Amino acid sequence: MTGRIPAATGRTVAEGQLYRDLDRYMAGRDRRLRVGPIGPDGRAACVVEHDLHQGGALVGRTTPIHVDNLANPRKFELLQDSDAVVADPRYTRLLTAMAAVHGPAATPRDYARAAYDALGLESNVA
Repeated sequence: MTGRIPAATGRTVAEGQLYRDLDRYMAGRDRRLRVGPIGPDGRAACVVEHDLHQGGALVGRTTPIHVDNLANPRKFELLQDSDAVVADPRYTRLLTAMAAVHGPAATPRDYARAAYDALGLESNVA
């Protein structure tokens, strides 16, 4: 199984979508997962893009999640559909920069500076 997986109930899961984990144990962590390749067993290799657990140390890790769980709006909230990501090739550079500065002590200025650097923008404004 690759590409889009129609869910019996809930929504359609596709590679590239971004989800927020709604599990009660993940509430304080704000864990967000990007759907990767979907295997023949119905599990998607999801990349952790955002996780406040241990200062963001788990960002970039891959975890398998069954598409039936991802399709359930009570378990995962769809934050971004797949079309928005594929359209812009700068996304990977920006994601890498955000992951590098991400943590509980990160400020909006840290994220802005990382974005400017990743995108090659002029950052000499104080």
